Amino acid sequence: MRLAAFNVENLFDRARAFDDDNQAVLAAFGRAQALLAQADYSASRQQIIDEFTILGLLKADENRNVILRQSRGSLLSRPQTGPPRIVADGRADWVGSLELKRQPVNHAAMLHTAMVVRDLKADILGVVEAEDRPSLAAFNSEILASSAVGGQAFRHVMLIDGNDDRGIDVGLMTRKTLPIGTMRSRVDDRRANGRVLFSRDCPEFHLETASGPLLIMLCHFKSKFGGNDAASQAKRKDEATRVAGIYKAHRTAGIDRIAIMGDFNDTPDSAPLAPLLAGTDLADIFTLPVHNDGGFPGTHGNCRAGTKIDYILLSPALAAKATASGVIRSGMRPGKTKPPWPIYDTLESTVQSASDHAAIWVDLAI
Repeated sequence: MRLAAFNVENLFDRARAFDDDNQAVLAAFGRAQALLAQADYSASRQQIIDEFTILGLLKADENRNVILRQSRGSLLSRPQTGPPRIVADGRADWVGSLELKRQPVNHAAMLHTAMVVRDLKADILGVVEAEDRPSLAAFNSEILASSAVGGQAFRHVMLIDGNDDRGIDVGLMTRKTLPIGTMRSRVDDRRANGRVLFSRDCPEFHLETASGPLLIMLCHFKSKFGGNDAASQAKRKDEATRVAGIYKAHRTAGIDRIAIMGDFNDTPDSAPLAPLLAGTDLADIFTLPVHNDGGFPGTHGNCRAGTKIDYILLSPALAAKATASGVIRSGMRPGKTKPPWPIYDTLESTVQSASDHAAIWVDLAI
């Protein structure tokens, strides 16, 4: 059985600010969303105006990167004389949303993403940064299984919407003999300050295999995009600590075959990931004697040292069954020059890359 994980960086469409590498807009969008969710705006009106200044929304409800939808009631007033001001007293006073504008993913990049998934030959694939379940299902049936790609569609496709409204969720795809059973989302888990814990989610998928039950947990931790400040590190540490706690609880309950996969957005030696990587008996496939990293230690960008942020962690019962593991970088072209690893002949530019992330896999004798 082959387990794999791949950050596809969206399948059909993607927030334009991501492709523009507009960190300021993305950071302001996140802060503005948190402010707008408040029941009372009396203490945060100026903060909202400050974020809207960065987002470019003081003159109009729409621009290249964002849309402010004021469907009923008003949030923002733009008088002919005087500065714009927040007129709503709180979230109950207006109906609408703040959204990132999206644009289609490059067609060649979409095909290269499908080619990577094809070449993984996975029985169970954890997908990071898929827009939603309909998109993941359409990619599976219409792109992966198309004559242009020649892949084999997965029989089961599942994605539970997470906490990130930018369309970067985590999902699971499995073969016919591995139906997805009980599922559990963790979107409502909270930090000590009462705020949502997981930036996306940490869903659990319970599968029945011919040799017994298997639990898959998928994670996409807080990104360093926009900066790796103390708050960002603390968020990832809280996420890692919670995942470690969930894992230990399952082990105590008698579940011994567990895999935790995804994009943790930090390196193996980082303090935020220590509760999960050093505080449990989980084994990173990159540390297994059967692992082949293809000559590069990382999984993101140029794949050099310090870029290893994608993981498949195995409980001892699974690690003992690992027979091989590796990395597929054939859909990655991080710079203008051809990278030092084999890539698809049709991958001619960075914009055609399947992802900035490598796909990772492990074979288990179960």
